[in-house]
Amino acid sequence: MIASLPMYDLPEIRAATDAWWRGLAGHMGIKGELDRGPDRYRAWRDPDLVFSQTCGYPLTHEFRGRLRLLATPHYAADGCAGPNYCSIIFAREEVDPVALRGRIAAYNSTDSMSGMLALKLVFAPHAQRGAFFAAAIATGSHVNSLAAVKRGEADVCAIDAVTVALLRRYRPEPLEGLVEIARSLQVSALPLVTSIRRPASEVARIGAALQRAFSDPALAEAREALLLTGLSVLSDDDYERIVELERETEAMGGLTLWR
Repeated sequence: MIASLPMYDLPEIRAATDAWWRGLAGHMGIKGELDRGPDRYRAWRDPDLVFSQTCGYPLTHEFRGRLRLLATPHYAADGCAGPNYCSIIFAREEVDPVALRGRIAAYNSTDSMSGMLALKLVFAPHAQRGAFFAAAIATGSHVNSLAAVKRGEADVCAIDAVTVALLRRYRPEPLEGLVEIARSLQVSALPLVTSIRRPASEVARIGAALQRAFSDPALAEAREALLLTGLSVLSDDDYERIVELERETEAMGGLTLWR
């Protein structure tokens, strides 16, 4: 049995994440600790995966046909509405995004909706079928992207709204000295998933357990700490919007947004 919750696992809320998982596991009727190995992709690739959370971009790309969508959480975060979320664009000073032409962007990874594609969605309309940024650096995480902008190694980054809200509550230092200059449009938030190899009966059982966990009063404190307010059962078509948006950025020169 493999389970992981790697996407918002800040050290400051690890106890709440563990409490939430214990409650989820209890409702699912399973036992086991969360996999916190350094390679989150390993868990997503494992056919024994029971439960995890991923980003919409991997779901619609590398893991298409390998992960099954269970549900999408709602978050009490500025920039979120129901099962949707956006990214917040940060720079060191208030500036029109167009004025950042020729500067350096930071992004967490090439398969991130919130850190990579969202950045392209905001700036691709200004690219004029050429490279908008002089360069872009991959940082490995949203927190690292914020640090790169603060240190002057980059000039702009895109951070998902849930991460921003969690940092503002639990670790505001990475955001200090940075200014919001834009927001991306909203898309479906980070999905809860299981392996495609799980039988339909088990998937239905996990889905029912999720519904119970989100309404369990005993888990209210953990949900509040994690900003969780509810969930929606979306379809694969809802996440296909990410693929459509990527095609739109390509049509606007998004593939050459940075050299």
